[in-house]
Amino acid sequence: MDQQVLIAFLLTLFAGLSTGIGSAIALLSKRTNKSFLSVSLGLSAGVMIYVSFVELLPSAISTFTKIHSPTEANLYATISFFVGIVIIMIIDKLVPEQENPHEMKRIEDMNNENTSIKENENLNNPKLMRVGVMTALLIAIHNFPEGMVTFISGLENITIALPIAIAIAIHNIPEGISVSVPIYFATGSKKKAFWLSFTSGLAEPIGAIIAYFILAPFLNDNIYGIIYGIISGIMVYISLDELLPAAEEYGEHHLAIYGLIAGMAIMAISLILL
Repeated sequence: MDQQVLIAFLLTLFAGLSTGIGSAIALLSKRTNKSFLSVSLGLSAGVMIYVSFVELLPSAISTFTKIHSPTEANLYATISFFVGIVIIMIIDKLVPEQENPHEMKRIEDMNNENTSIKENENLNNPKLMRVGVMTALLIAIHNFPEGMVTFISGLENITIALPIAIAIAIHNIPEGISVSVPIYFATGSKKKAFWLSFTSGLAEPIGAIIAYFILAPFLNDNIYGIIYGIISGIMVYISLDELLPAAEEYGEHHLAIYGLIAGMAIMAISLILL
């Protein structure tokens, strides 16, 4: 059990700190590599959709079946799935579009926006700093429950937690860009921009720690079934509402589809090998 706890925590840490990858891409690039971003976003969507329907939702049903009839298990899993969709819809509605971590941004668009502000103000720009800090805070709040569910999934089944962690890690890369660029233009320090972006991902392992010490004693088959269903709903919504539209916007239609299929294939092979 101790080894499984460690692996679950490391998977959560990996997923959270991938914001640093996005930060590094933003700080080392002057323009967005549209083809790369399109394929990456499509890949992330493919991973999330495949995992949701092939692994998470069936796992929710099978977990509920341990203590309920097959009909009830299907009903509870389906309800959990749509509850997850409703939850993420409400979050997206409550968070302003400009500060929403799900709203993808081009590096050059952010550069142009921030440069126009800088032309009239000093380098140490409090407005830009506030944008970066607020984005980091929102991403941290957004990542906190992701860390909890990734870790809890790992406690139950590492095979399920691994694809979830990979999907979240890919999804967190654009979020790292959203934090690092405004911080860099506000302070002129790439080091500060990178570390603030990097540490915003620490909310996920912190969520894992809290989940272990507070929620773990209360976990049962009902809770696991609900969690799997909710995660699958959230992932499908994010994929269809944000990742795929952004993938098509940044690149050609077929690049997004190639990424989508590649993501599904990678997860299919991974689950077979596991």
